[in-house]
Amino acid sequence: MDETGFWKIVQDAHDTSGGDMDRKCALLRQQILPLPGSEAVEFAEFFDASMAKAYNFPLWGAAYVINGGCSDDTFDDFCATLISRGRQAFERALSDPDSLAEDSDESDWFYEGYQYAVTQGVQAVAGHRPQR
Repeated sequence: MDETGFWKIVQDAHDTSGGDMDRKCALLRQQILPLPGSEAVEFAEFFDASMAKAYNFPLWGAAYVINGGCSDDTFDDFCATLISRGRQAFERALSDPDSLAEDSDESDWFYEGYQYAVTQGVQAVAGHRPQR
């Protein structure tokens, strides 16, 4: 699994979900299940690296404004939701967090569950999930 493969899986789930986060999570798990164990682990590692990349104060500030406050757990949900939207949306938000103010495409920025879909899919395939 390389970074392009990671983002392809994320984008495919996003594009097929119709914006429904529950469906997006189910689709993501379905796409992880056929992966070999080592690739599933690598998928989780790319997800974790993306979460770490998103963990910055400008993005947290945007999340705070969007939500009217933002705890650390809520920010994790926000970052995972942002990743779930695909590479282009993710990188645009990282380079210009203020651009999120103009983005009405996401109805639930603070969905708690996408990160769990990654964990569940990887654990089903590899038997464990790497620790962040």
